[in-house]
Amino acid sequence: MALTVHWFLPTTGDSREVVGGGHGSTPGASGTDRPPTLGYLGQIARAAEQLGFAGVLTPTGPWCEDAWLTTAMLSGLTERLVFLVAFRPGLVSPTLAAQMATTYQNLSGGRLALNVVTGGESREQRAYGDFLDKDGRYARAGEFLSVTGRLWRGERVDHEGPHLRVAGAELTRLPDPVPPVYFGGSSAAAEQVAARHADVYLTWGEPPPLVAAKVERIRALAAAHGRRPRFGVRLHTITRDTSAEAWAEADRLLAGMDPDRIRETQLALARSESEGQRRMRELHDGAVDRLEVYPNLWAGFGLVRGGAGTALVGSHAEVADRIEEYHRLGVDEFILSGVPHLEEAYRVGEGLLPLLTAGACSGPPAERPPAPARADPHRSRTGPVSDPAPLPYRPRVRPRTAPVPASRRPRHRSRTARGARVQPAASGSVSARLCSAR
Repeated sequence: MALTVHWFLPTTGDSREVVGGGHGSTPGASGTDRPPTLGYLGQIARAAEQLGFAGVLTPTGPWCEDAWLTTAMLSGLTERLVFLVAFRPGLVSPTLAAQMATTYQNLSGGRLALNVVTGGESREQRAYGDFLDKDGRYARAGEFLSVTGRLWRGERVDHEGPHLRVAGAELTRLPDPVPPVYFGGSSAAAEQVAARHADVYLTWGEPPPLVAAKVERIRALAAAHGRRPRFGVRLHTITRDTSAEAWAEADRLLAGMDPDRIRETQLALARSESEGQRRMRELHDGAVDRLEVYPNLWAGFGLVRGGAGTALVGSHAEVADRIEEYHRLGVDEFILSGVPHLEEAYRVGEGLLPLLTAGACSGPPAERPPAPARADPHRSRTGPVSDPAPLPYRPRVRPRTAPVPASRRPRHRSRTARGARVQPAASGSVSARLCSAR
């Protein structure tokens, strides 16, 4: 199956540094370098469309702009770009959500996809008036997606469950097409919901052996329900013409992280209820000297932000090799990002996407030694399904610049934040999309 590559809309704000925030951590001040104005987000959306990305993911949470409203406004500035709108089921009724999605789909020309986020932090959910625990939220999400799915099929729905109740619900208009459901989650409860309802199962960028185990597990669970979902990975990227340039940029980002902020973020993330967040954090345990957790997979983003915490780092060919490695495991969709998102969209679109389109990096991955028998580092004390330990990897020795205190770091203020348009250097363009998004 052909690859589908999406980009990301930074509705928290953008910067030349890692902005941070999410899963109980506080967004960094760098998010104000480029505020998430309609003008700036519109530049990113138009660039993503012109460069050949299939769609853009828009996050949800109290730290960012509302995904529904933001993308609805941006849809008028684009023609083909699909908007992956993250939303939390249960905060509105399933009937209203189905109607909203139908209106969005029909008025945008079929350019909506839904990223269902159950909410990983009870404290955050309570601020929205949601007092269910984590397992309760997943159970409700299953009911929610069952009702919306039936409504989109044109059924009249009566439903009375443990968490949701509707009577005589139906839509006078149906979406064309039905928006695909993207769903992530690493706990056993999440995987059961994904197996029944996800069109695309999403995971954060763990090392390929761990992703392979997830793919196999979800496939088996979904097959029991007669379903065959696709699979996607959410990753940051630092891709350059040469490997040395890419790692120099990773070093620059690391040097810009305040040690106090790293400690504060790691303490906050350690309290997270999210199983996926625990797995992200355990890749590095807050240590800055062992961030390359697999060839070209760097966990530095996760030092100061929640959620997706890993980046593919290397030359365009090296990053393409890693993407091909994930693809051979069954991953067909990639949601990429990089800071700042406007310039990095051009680097990925002009340097990486042509290699993936041409299939220039489809050779076998480099041979690695077999894994020794050892305890699984990703087994939770609370007992969710565990994955095999990643293959042993000894990163190449390269100097790492230690983070410096915030008082000694220069601020990189963007001219875009003051209204000037960023014009990245032209180096060719990608005219063809990798594939059509659903």
